[in-house]
Amino acid sequence: MTAVLSSAPGDYWNFDRTANALKITGAWIGQAMPVLEPSMEALVATIADQRQGDQVKIDLSAVESLDTFGAVLLIQLQNTLETRKVKAQLDQVPGHLQELLDRVVAVAAGVKPCPPTTNPVRATIERVGQGSKAVAAEALALIEMLGMVCRALAGVIRNPGRLRWHATVQQMEATGINALPIVGLLSLLIGMVLAYLSAVQLKNFGAEILVVNIIGLAVLREIGVLLAAIILAGRSGSAFTAQIGTMKVNQEVDAMQTMGLDVIEVLVLPRIMALVITLPLVGFYAAMAGLLGGGLAGYLLLDISPSVFLEQLQTAVTANDLIVTLIKAPVFAFAIALVGCFQGLKVTGSAQSVGQMTTRSVVVSICLVIILDAFFAILFQAVGL
Repeated sequence: MTAVLSSAPGDYWNFDRTANALKITGAWIGQAMPVLEPSMEALVATIADQRQGDQVKIDLSAVESLDTFGAVLLIQLQNTLETRKVKAQLDQVPGHLQELLDRVVAVAAGVKPCPPTTNPVRATIERVGQGSKAVAAEALALIEMLGMVCRALAGVIRNPGRLRWHATVQQMEATGINALPIVGLLSLLIGMVLAYLSAVQLKNFGAEILVVNIIGLAVLREIGVLLAAIILAGRSGSAFTAQIGTMKVNQEVDAMQTMGLDVIEVLVLPRIMALVITLPLVGFYAAMAGLLGGGLAGYLLLDISPSVFLEQLQTAVTANDLIVTLIKAPVFAFAIALVGCFQGLKVTGSAQSVGQMTTRSVVVSICLVIILDAFFAILFQAVGL
């Protein structure tokens, strides 16, 4: 309902001398300012002459509408009466007008209104819920990507000539051969550290020879392939994301799709196949390097000769321990390559997005590898491997 404007000041207020109340009526909005402002001085003078030293209530119960201009004018009226020694107080303020008046008073005083307070428990629950929703959405997108890869892989199995063998061999060199120095060095050092820590404890019981058992089982079943997978997740998985992401920024992926090429088959499948082939070999190499490091530490710290080390190792480990490594490695490789390519295809058209997706690729890959390793540990324990 639109408020009716008046050209007479008396239609906007009524001063009740008996009740010492100034009743505000009508629409105090910007369009009424030409009528209200000129008559405000006379109103203040009238009230000040008659009620100086008294308290006057400014009754707002009959206000039809109020905007920022009207609120400012009412606050000015109240302040002017205060300067003329009349105690003015806003009274009967409707709830929907109180917030506007409070904001005008705060702005006039130079005070910023306080932001609405939130319950910290509720805010935490909301953040957890939003994070869970984002994780679920990304998991669904990753499953969709898995389905596309399986479909492309089925097409390659039916027609092996569709696989880009040259690109696959190049990726095998980049992810496998070029990673051997860093993987070997770290595995050697990890084996030596593990042997040293085990020897310190076992010396107290006179069972130094059991260092070989600990190193053999830990390195061959867990540490070797897990360390290789983590290194390749940070090295090769991030490289996959950066390579494909840069192609997206340069619109090379869009050009391939325009030409009718399958991006999954051309870019993703060679990288997955290369890593699936190389990670079991790199994991076995890492395990051998870890055993070498353990043997060196045992010889230097405990005077365990290489022949004794190998003899004890034969009794400590079995073929099942090697089978466990060879089963886990391809699964780790598939997960690392899938996540790396998936994050690369999510890159938007900026260099900053490439860096963000590369970081996310490394974090997600390592977390997924550790989760899969825990799953395999429970599974192999259940089946007796």
